[in-house]
Formats: sequence, structure tokens, C-alpha cells
Amino acid sequence: MTSWKPDLRGRDGPLYRVIADALGADIETGRLSAGTRLPTHRELAEKVGVTVGTVTRAYAEAERRGLIGGEVGRGTFVRHRETPRHLPAPSVPVDDDKLVELGLNWPATPPGDPATTALRAALEALARSPRLSEQLDYAPQAGHEAHREAGAAWLSRFGVEVSPAQVVVCSGGQHAMDVALSALTRPGDTVLCEALTYPGLKVLASRLHLRLHGVALDEHGLVPDALDAACRTGAKVLFCLPNLQNPTGGVMPEERRRRIAAVARKHGLTVIEDDAYGLLLERRPPPLHALLPESCWFIAGVSKLLAPGLRIGYLAPPVGGSVERLAEESALATRMTPSLTAEVASRWIHDGTADALVASRSREARERMVLARELLGAHLPRPDERAGYHLWLKLPEGWRAEGFAANARRRGVSLIPSEVFAVGPSAAPAAVRVCLGTPRTRASLTKGLGRLVETLEAGPEPLASIV
Repeated sequence: MTSWKPDLRGRDGPLYRVIADALGADIETGRLSAGTRLPTHRELAEKVGVTVGTVTRAYAEAERRGLIGGEVGRGTFVRHRETPRHLPAPSVPVDDDKLVELGLNWPATPPGDPATTALRAALEALARSPRLSEQLDYAPQAGHEAHREAGAAWLSRFGVEVSPAQVVVCSGGQHAMDVALSALTRPGDTVLCEALTYPGLKVLASRLHLRLHGVALDEHGLVPDALDAACRTGAKVLFCLPNLQNPTGGVMPEERRRRIAAVARKHGLTVIEDDAYGLLLERRPPPLHALLPESCWFIAGVSKLLAPGLRIGYLAPPVGGSVERLAEESALATRMTPSLTAEVASRWIHDGTADALVASRSREARERMVLARELLGAHLPRPDERAGYHLWLKLPEGWRAEGFAANARRRGVSLIPSEVFAVGPSAAPAAVRVCLGTPRTRASLTKGLGRLVETLEAGPEPLASIV
């Protein structure tokens, strides 16, 4: 048991909250580490000079924030709160000869990309539109009616059939995730996710004071038995990416989706399904939203499929669900989604531009995937014809993911190691995510992949030798 005593100097507010704030600060600075057993309520009350009831309220507040947890007969302990690892921003141009960026998951936008021409045409048409001035006004919390209609049309392309009244227009997929999690959870709640997950979820969980519980994956996605066991922890929300899962690139087959839906229904689990890449697939299994319409929330953005800078996403609750709470959470986060970008996305969805851009992105992704498989060869044992933007590269024996990424960077290629995606205290696998869309040209991609092969063939080097 620790002899911890909080420093309450310079803090304002109710005493129980001041103690909880001091506890949080000491956890944040490392003074209290995960697993540390805290003083009993009576012991801390005597140290601080307050009533036992005040300490009880302070511990309850800290537990609500996800900072601590009590175990009957054992005491109160600091919870494990993983510090989110952020994806690095490219420090050099993506086609720089010294460092080829294969770490960031962007759609391929080669020279002459048709999105530029499409944007110019949309802006010229908007300039002549009688609705131009509307783009400068405040929008309703859930978005303009016309933009929600476009959102419903976009969602239908993924197999999600909802009315415009059930769509909330968001500032991209990440914002939609924020809105959904804020509406469905409270600080201290546990959210289930794939054991290897999108790093943006880890950042959101940290900010919202949520605990993530990683569920085992195999080549078909979430393992149903592992999800069933995880539900017994009391968690009520699952976040997952069944199509071209980030980072593994896996696609969950229909039979597995039906089993996952059955587990979710059995436990009353609410599912947040994110489909950032699904339209790149020529054949898509039905979305979980179609198999679990009563309790699945669906997110579909346009940034990964149309243009990265077009920060628009669409969020739909379960069929028949209300969007009032979602609209409120959206407004709290951003006040409103910019009408101008929502208008461009709407025009593209209705006039066929969006479908043409998706087809273009899909072709480029397929061709880059073929190039990657030709160059990496035996290092990718499982043949795969999927047209995604990223590969999950399992490393030969002797490598650790972070060590491999460091060696690769020294050779001039940037990658993201598995530790960035891993959820929970167990060791991350020896693997890295390789993104194929970031280099503007295939020549630059070829150069980066060549450096990746050189790193693999050179074998592990001691980390101490890397400067």
C-alpha cells in the first residue's frame, strides 16, 4: 500500500473533487503508477484531515473518471490507463528522396488526380447557385436537410438504409466517433474494440476517460468467443471496423458477422461500426448495421474515399433511433459542421462525381497493391486481391516492431509499428502497417518498398546502434 497523500494546495472547488483532481494529477505525472494500492478511506481521511465521507466521495469521483477501481476485500487501486501513441505527422514532403512516407493511411492522389478538377467544377457551380449565401449561415446541429439527404444516399452505398432524418452530418469520421462515444458512454466506462485498433480511438478514449478492452482477432476479424467473454466484464459498447480493418486490412466474412451480431444481441451490446474504406471492395458482406439494426450505429466518411481534405462524415443511429442526442453532442464538439464542405460532398454524391472518384481510388489502390505484392514477394505469404490502402506486414523471427520501424527509418522509409495500434497490457505482435497511398507517385512508392525489402533482408540490428 502506498503512503500517498494528495497535495491540495492551489486547487479550488468542493473538497472531494479537489482530492480527485490531485489524484488524477499524480497519476498523470507518474507519481502514482498503474496497480498502486491506495490508502483506505479512513487512512486517507486522517492524513488529509477530512471526513471519511469526503474521501468516499473523492474515490467515487476518481472511479467515475476511470482513474481507479475498487476490489472487494483487496482495496482501491490505480487503473491501467494506456498513454495513446499518436501517429506522427510527416516531417518531410511525402515524395522526398530522403524519407518515403509509408506510415500515414491516406488515399492515393497521384498527379492529375480528378478530385481537383471536380472541386473546381463544384465551386464554379456553387458560385452561380441561389443557395450560395446559405453556406455562410449557421447550420442546424444535425446539418442542413439537403446535406442529410446526401448523407442518406451515401450510406445506402454501404448497404445502410436510413431516412435523412436519421443522419447527422459530422466533420469527418473521427468527429463522428467522438459524437457516438460521447452519446453512449460516461467517464470510466469500458469500450470493447479489436485488440489492434485505429489509433484515433485510443486518443478519444483517453480524452473521454474511457477504458478500452481489446478483443482477440484472427484472419476473419473479431473472434466471437472472445467477444462473448469480453461482454461478461459488463461492457456495453463495441467499436469495430469490419471492412479493410485498420491496421490489419482484414475483411470480416458474412458468416462471422452474423456470429458477432448474435453475441451482441445476446448481451445487449451496442455496436459502433466504422466503414472508412468499404467502397473500395468489389464485393462487400452486409454491414453489421443490416444484421443488427436495433443496436448498431454506423459511420461512413468521405475523406478516405473522395479527398482527405473534405472533412465530412455521416453518422446514423440504429434504425428508428433518435438523433437529438447525437446532434447535441455534435454541436458541443464543433458547434456545427462547415456547410461549404458539406455542400461540395452533397453535390458530388448526387451528380455521380463521388462514384467516379471511388472507382478511381479503387483502381489506383488495386494497382498499388499489385506492385507491393510483386516487390515484397515471399514476405507476404497470403495472396490477397483486396484494393485497400494498407498492408499488415508480419515480421520475421528476431524482429520487434519498434526496432524494425527504427531500422527502416534509418534506411529512408517511415512505417508505423504495431505498438501504436495495440490495446491492453499484452505484448504487441511483431508487425508493422505499410501504407501504399501516401506517396504521390508509384516511382516513390517503389523506392519506399525497395527500402523496406532491404531492411527485411538485412535482419535485426541492435537498437543501440541506431542514431
